[in-house]
Amino acid sequence: MAGEILLAVDLGDPDSIQRVLPVAEDLAARQGATLHVLTVVPSYSMPIVGSFFPEGFQEKALQASKEALTEALNKNAKAPDAIKGHVTQGTIYDEIMKAADKLGCELIVMEAHRPALKDYLLGPNAARVVRHANQSVYVIRH
Repeated sequence: MAGEILLAVDLGDPDSIQRVLPVAEDLAARQGATLHVLTVVPSYSMPIVGSFFPEGFQEKALQASKEALTEALNKNAKAPDAIKGHVTQGTIYDEIMKAADKLGCELIVMEAHRPALKDYLLGPNAARVVRHANQSVYVIRH
């Protein structure tokens, strides 16, 4: 049963990829699926926010994230050449769902930290993806 699996990672938490990548690779291997790994760079497009950053900052942030993702996959993946890396920019939960739809993924894999009380009221990224994604979501607890 081949297919597509999307793993969403936070490059700001270097240990995260070590915790979630082996799980996603195992799921992809068991299903004969292609593994896509996505990281999202927050958008600074609002004029009030964007004015605090130097010109070209977004492009540099995207390029640095692409390089960091490639490096993390090369360092941590069993078969880095078999993984397709993706970097997008925007709202994290929204970009995860858009990528999963665009890539035709059947499963989204992501990590969630133990929820705090505020998460029950506002909803972290994982909770929003679980509630609104068209795909099944495999949540790995840290």
